[in-house]
Amino acid sequence: MQALRLLTMNTLFTGDVQARLRALGAALQQSDYDIVCLQEVMLRRNARLIRRAAPAYRHFAYSGRGLLKGGLVLLSRWPIGRWRFVPYPMTGPVRGELLMRKGAQMASVTTPDGELVVVNTHLSANRDDDWSPTNRYTRIARAELARLTELIADIGPSLPVAVVGDLNLPRDSEALADFVATAGLRDILAGDTRPTYRPTPRWPSPPALDHVLVRAAAGETLTGGADFVFQDTVTLDDGRQAYLSDHYGVQAQLIRSE
Repeated sequence: MQALRLLTMNTLFTGDVQARLRALGAALQQSDYDIVCLQEVMLRRNARLIRRAAPAYRHFAYSGRGLLKGGLVLLSRWPIGRWRFVPYPMTGPVRGELLMRKGAQMASVTTPDGELVVVNTHLSANRDDDWSPTNRYTRIARAELARLTELIADIGPSLPVAVVGDLNLPRDSEALADFVATAGLRDILAGDTRPTYRPTPRWPSPPALDHVLVRAAAGETLTGGADFVFQDTVTLDDGRQAYLSDHYGVQAQLIRSE
């Protein structure tokens, strides 16, 4: 079986956006990732910019005429048979983030080893940095995860599934653990305590917020490993050094076998 290489990354929607996305696109063009799932791309023109910088990814999925639904973009070297965007329920408190219309981007990718359903998503942020069960943002996350669980349950058991993206939940949070168990998923990075958000003086010890969760097809196994990429600065097209994002990229190798 051929290992499938997947990347997920929150690209950060503010600050030198187009210069950073051009640099990201150039890096993707030189990479060997098969499928790339991006969050916070936000605008259709930004998605087009990445596509121009990374023409090796001939297949893509995103929706929205100006503002992208969910800010989500999926790029693939392999054909995308069908895809759709499903919004999450809009729940309080009222916040600017609601304009992003968070949801899940579901795409069926035809890989050399058969069909793989990729779910690219970005859950609502926890502005309190408090993931306890009674927190107001934890309740929002659980409502979004409940919708995501329904979507995954509707995917036939004969198909493998990869759920990736910025879930805005720590790896050890109760809400994430309940979702993984209920949806029948496995965390490729289980036990890894490293942050996926870049530490700052204001937030020196952030949690792991970006995840790769998988479900094997019935009668098969879906194994692999993951690590972090794009942790260092890159050279922008004007010669300045900058980080590609406030998040690290998470790359995963997935191997499907009977």
